[in-house]
Amino acid sequence: MLPTLKSKSVFATFIIAACAFNAWACGDFYKKLPNVSATLCASAQLTASGAHSVQGRALLMRDITVDAPKLRVLVVAAMHGDEFSSASVALHWLALAQTSPDATDWRFIPVLNPDGLMRRPARRMNANGVDLNRNFPTPNWQRETKHYWEKLTRKDPRRWPGKAPLSEPESKFLFDQMASFKPDVIVSIHAPYGVLDFDGPVLPPTKLGRLYLDQVGVFPGSLGNYGGVQNAMPVVTVELPSALRTPTNVDILKMWRDLRRWMDQTQLARR
Repeated sequence: MLPTLKSKSVFATFIIAACAFNAWACGDFYKKLPNVSATLCASAQLTASGAHSVQGRALLMRDITVDAPKLRVLVVAAMHGDEFSSASVALHWLALAQTSPDATDWRFIPVLNPDGLMRRPARRMNANGVDLNRNFPTPNWQRETKHYWEKLTRKDPRRWPGKAPLSEPESKFLFDQMASFKPDVIVSIHAPYGVLDFDGPVLPPTKLGRLYLDQVGVFPGSLGNYGGVQNAMPVVTVELPSALRTPTNVDILKMWRDLRRWMDQTQLARR
């Protein structure tokens, strides 16, 4: 059956709308990212998740799926808005996942904290001044985050955990993605400490590219604590060496290959 003029019109409208959305996403905050071309951003084909930041910005994501996945992997970046390079690397990895498919379902959230990223100057916290990586529901959250923030950070405003666990729409969104997508591993990209951290019940990767394993500890309210320690959901935390510059494209590829190799060699049993 040949397509009707009406169906062609509807399809054309859909394509125009999709292109317009990608142009908006790329022209809004992705233009602030280092080593991200308009072509790379547009090819990501990001979609609105339906969730929004404190200031109403759409939280964007992209799924790359296969027919018979052996693993589900969730990649999240720019949880801290001033870590530009983390979002850039997530977009480069998204492109690699598109061009080198394997038996893995991927979910990419390149910018979890768009309000912090778009702020001038950009900042670590979200629009409510909350460090999203201290806002996850770990045991004794009220007592432990209070002690951590007041005694260990001396009330550093960059590390304020918020008034309650999951008080922020961005952390609640990621929490919901973990519950619905049920990843076998989470890769959380940060900067600028230049190390590889890990929380979880399996053997960690020893290196990704030039980054070597150096487990920095467990913090109350952190994603690694909630996912890896409390829920046996391995969390690989990639700490890039610079928040403003990405590694070279060659190094980004090496990190990706090391991540894939670790996934292939590690027993990441499906739940």
